[in-house]
Amino acid sequence: MHHLRSKRMQLIITAVGPDNRGLADPIVHCATEHGANISEIQMYDHDEESVFSMLTRVSVEPEQVEPLQADMVEVSERTGLSIRTWSPPQGVRRPRLAICCTYRDETPRAILEAIADNRIAADAAVMISNRKKCKSLAEEFDVPWFSIGDDEGRANDERLIEICDEHDIDYIILARYMRVLPPSSCWKYAGGRIINLHHGLLPSFPGMRPYHDAFAVRMLTFGATCHFIVPELDAGNQIINQTTFTVAPGTLREEIIDRGQAENEPVCLAEGVRRVVDGEVELHFNRVVARK
Repeated sequence: MHHLRSKRMQLIITAVGPDNRGLADPIVHCATEHGANISEIQMYDHDEESVFSMLTRVSVEPEQVEPLQADMVEVSERTGLSIRTWSPPQGVRRPRLAICCTYRDETPRAILEAIADNRIAADAAVMISNRKKCKSLAEEFDVPWFSIGDDEGRANDERLIEICDEHDIDYIILARYMRVLPPSSCWKYAGGRIINLHHGLLPSFPGMRPYHDAFAVRMLTFGATCHFIVPELDAGNQIINQTTFTVAPGTLREEIIDRGQAENEPVCLAEGVRRVVDGEVELHFNRVVARK
C-alpha cells in the first residue's frame, strides 16, 4: 500500500544584522536540522556599514515549520540578527498587503478597488505613507492608516518594517511611494515580497522623471513597469508586468503624464499584484519565474 507524502512547504528566511564571522552557519544548521532542503542562498556584506544580510529559501515538511520558526527565534536572540521566517501564502491563506503611497491616489485606489471586486484575492491590511495626502482613501476603504513621515516627508524606514511585522504582512506594495527603501529594509522582506510601480518602461527609462526622459527623445509610446524590489545589484530586471499607451505626434507632455498616471499606471500595478497574489510568478535568484 502506498502512503501519500505530505507536500513540503516553502520558507524564506531573511537575516540582517551586525557583521561578524560565522553568522550564516547557525541559520543553515538550524534549517538542515529540521530536514530542510535548501534551494537558494544569497549573502551580502556591507563592509562600509559592517552589516550582514542573508536570504535562504528552503522546503520542509509541514510539521517542521513551527519548530523551525521557534528555533530561528533562538538563533536571532543568540546572534543579534533580525531574522524573519516567512511562508508564501498561496493556497494556504489570503495574502495580507501593506499599501505604501505618498501623493498620488490612483495606484493605491486601483489596488483597493481590485481587492473589493475580488480581482485581487488578498486583504489590504494597512496603508502606510510619508505624507497625509491619501489618508482619506484609507478611510474610504476602511483600511488602518499609518503615517511614518516627518513634516518634510522624510520616512521612518524602521517604523515601516515594524508596522509590517506587527500586522503579519505578506507583501509590501509601493504604489507610487516616493521614497527609496534602504538595503536593510529590502533584505528584511527579500525574496519577492516587495512590489514596486515604476512610472516608466524599464530598463529604458529608470530615473525619477521617466515621462520627461521618454518625451525628450521623441518617444510616442509610454509605459509603466511593475517589478519586484531586490536589495542590491541587478535591480530593475525583476519585471512582473508592463503596460503601454501610444500618443499622436505633437501630444503635450503634461497630457501624456496625466494619461499615464490616471489610466495606465493603475492598470499596470493592479495586474502585477494579481499575478504575484495568484502565484503566477515568484522571485528566484533575483529572476522572475513563471509558475503557472
